[in-house]
Order: sequence, then structure tokens, then C-alpha cells
Amino acid sequence: MNIADYLEQHAAQTPERIAIRFEGRSITYGQLNRDANRLAASLRAAGVAVADRVALYLPNVPEFAVAYYAAQKLGAIPVTINAILKTEEVRYLLDDSGAAVVITMDELKRYVPDDCAALRLRVVVDPKAELTGWVALAQLLQRGADTFASVQRSGDDVAALLYSSGTTGFPKGVALTQHNIHSNIALPPQARYSDYRPGDRLAAFLPLFHVYGQNYIMNAAILAGATIVLFPRFVPDVVLRAIGEERITHFFAVPTIFINLLAMDLSGYDLSSLRYEMSAAATMPEEISRRWTERFGRRVYEGYGLTECSPFSCYNDVKEHRFGSVGRAIEGFELKIFDESDHEVAAGVQGEIVIRGDGVMQGYWRRPEETATALRGGWLHTGDVGRMDQDGYVYITDRVKDMINVSGFKVWPAEVEQYLYKVPGIQEVAVYGIPAAAQGEKVAVAVVLKPGATLSADGIIAYCREHIAAYKVPARVDIVSELPKSASGKILKRVLRQQSAT
Repeated sequence: MNIADYLEQHAAQTPERIAIRFEGRSITYGQLNRDANRLAASLRAAGVAVADRVALYLPNVPEFAVAYYAAQKLGAIPVTINAILKTEEVRYLLDDSGAAVVITMDELKRYVPDDCAALRLRVVVDPKAELTGWVALAQLLQRGADTFASVQRSGDDVAALLYSSGTTGFPKGVALTQHNIHSNIALPPQARYSDYRPGDRLAAFLPLFHVYGQNYIMNAAILAGATIVLFPRFVPDVVLRAIGEERITHFFAVPTIFINLLAMDLSGYDLSSLRYEMSAAATMPEEISRRWTERFGRRVYEGYGLTECSPFSCYNDVKEHRFGSVGRAIEGFELKIFDESDHEVAAGVQGEIVIRGDGVMQGYWRRPEETATALRGGWLHTGDVGRMDQDGYVYITDRVKDMINVSGFKVWPAEVEQYLYKVPGIQEVAVYGIPAAAQGEKVAVAVVLKPGATLSADGIIAYCREHIAAYKVPARVDIVSELPKSASGKILKRVLRQQSAT
């Protein structure tokens, strides 16, 4: 098996179908497959072998897909690097993965260190000047043959290496196998959970170096024979206009994007082609989900998982949806709720979400002890807190590490956030813990107000005193212009904690 087989099948059957639309350009399945073949052939000629790591230090550009599928065809392992990282971060990932090749953009190549021991080939997509020590992607495409026999791999062979966000400590490489990825994007689950069809058009502004964009959008679209409408990033006016012009059918985002869209006047945009919206990568506040449905008449479907799950293990399918829930375990997965002693708890009781199934990673790259801890007892321990009802629907409470301990009382930030999203005038909110001498920790809140709103910090605290228990009431409220976010749109509470300490 080989993840690139899906691309080859559509290239053979419908070569003129459009695989990628990007800034007015169309790349057909036939062209994407030929370019991947040419690059694979040139990389092999340069000595890149099966299981070698090929680093993709790229933003959302069509060349990402070319390089990804070329590496797959070779039997090599694509290593995807966040395009906002800089020199020392890039050095760490290149050295940790042992990448033999790096492929990047002209404006990013200055962040690739000269002294990475394993690095043998440096490729630049769009050279702006004479190259020294680098080769242009166009040269490799020109040299390679149009045909290339993909290396067939076993299901247990590593197919991709994605690094965790590194919110604590150094990032860890998550080794996903051919079977892991295939099981997460396979057509039966797609049809049930996201209703992908040949000819659909999927908006892809979420980063392809992230597991959500890489597997559930890019790989799943290619498997289904759909078109990826690719954007460098989410710019509201650009994406919203493109929905009408490109007739986009599937819209994938994170909660912060849905929150911001709800605050906008969208009457000037043609959104009639949309039939499906999905939120993932962070917990969607139930209040936001309900508001979206009331306004547009469609549910925002939610998925739950981790990079370690390829990514999705749980999903609200197209037939059944419960507000506030991320759905039930998808085919090939099992979820349970464990207590602190790794024993299963009863329905409705909170605990740590644990997962096992086809998509669960092989392990952390070259970290056997951390792998053994994360996968102890045959279950992936997620670090997420939640509960499961009698029907198997899962409700995410929070991250274990984000729990706030106020004088021995547990405060789950997501619970307080749910209340605050009901306050008129609040657009976005993040609840986090800060040190306190007497209580151990106290509750802090960062709030982004809607345009024109005049809420005060004292007013927000007063609201909380009326609606939630005293130990959950924020001791500190900061009104801010924006919240710090990762490239995938997650709110970075560690940054807020660091800022509060200065």
C-alpha cells in the first residue's frame, strides 16, 4: 500500500479533473501526479532512499502536495514543519527527524541552518536569485521522468512524521503509519462523517503541515477525487468571496474562525454552495455552535482527536448530532473515560479520555519511554478531560494540564468559558490559571469584545458572581484586542500565563 496510490488512480481515470485550485491556477490530477513522479525520480537519483526523511518546510502552496506525494511514492517519510518557525526551531526538527532533504520557499530558506548533520539536499521552490548550496524545484521537475513506480509499503511502515505543537517541552515527532492514515481518510468513514463526493470543492486555508489539513482535507480530498481550493491563510474577505466564485462545498475551520464570522455581516457574500461546515483542533463552545445553526440553518459538525490519532477518533456524523458533543467513536476506534488510576468510570463521570484503534500512532519518533507512557495498557492517554453519555457521545471538558486548582477545588476553563460566551458583547474568551499565594491558583480571563461593546472587567466579574460558584469567579479579567493563537488557530493559554507573570 502507498498513500500516493489514491492520486495515481484518479490521475489514470480522470486526469483532467482539477485537484488543486490556487490563486487562479488549476492543477489537474494528471499534472499533480506527473510532477510528483518527476520529483520522486530526481530525489531517488540524488540518493534519497526508502524510509529517508524529507522535510517540507512550506506554507500552503501547491508544491506542498507535489513534495508530499513525491516522498510517499519514494517510500520516504515526509516531515512537515510549521512555516512560522525560525532557525533554532527548524534546526531542532531537522536534527531530531534526521531529515536528508529539506524543501522550502525562498523567504524561508534563511532559517535553514547550514550545519544539520543528516541534511544532504536543499530544495527551494521559488528561487529569487542565484543559488549556492541549493537546487531549484523546477530543475528537479525538469530532470525527472513522467512515470515512477511507487514503492509499496506495509501497513506498519511509517508514512508521515508530524511534530506535536510543543506546548510543554520540546516537540515530539508523531510517527503515523500507512495504515493509520488510510484508516482515517478511507471512503466509508468519509461518506458517513463528512459526505465527500467526487467533484466536491474543499476549502483548505488551515495549514497543510498540521494533521487536520494534511490528512482530513488534503489526503481525504485526493482519495475522494475532490478539488482542494487552497489558500495561503484565512483572510475572511478572500475566503468568503471564493466560496461563491469557486462554488466551495466544504468549509473546515477552528472555533475561533466561526466565532469571528458570527460577528461579521455576511450578507454580501454568496455562500449558497456550502452544504457542510466542520470545526476541530479545539473545543467548540456550545453557545457558538447553536448560534451558527440558528443563523444559517446548518450544524457545525465537530470531530475530536489528536495528531497521535491521524487525527480523528470521534465524530458527529451527518445523520446524528448533539450540541456540545464531539460525537461518538468512528469506525475502527474505541474511546473510554479513565480515572487517575487508569480504571474506567461510569457513564456521565468525568475523567481522562483514552483511545485505541486503527489511527493511533505507532509512537513518538525515537522516544520509547514517552511512547510507553502515552500508550500504556494499550490505550492512548490523551490528557483531555471529558465524559461519555449512555449512548457513547463524548463531551470534552478540558485539558488535564489546563485545569485550575483553586484552594483544592478543580476549575475547568471550558466550563467558565461556556458561561462567558453567553454574555452579550463578548466575542472571544480564554480562561486560564495564574499562581496565587493563598489558594495555589486563581482564575484569570482574557476577553476580546465585539466592536462597539462597552463591557468592563468589573462587569464581567459581577456577571460571573451571579451565575457560577464563587471559587470559579475570575480574580482577574483583561480586555484585550486579540488572543494569542497557534498556526492551527488554537488559543495559546501558556502565552497568556507567561504574559500575566510579567
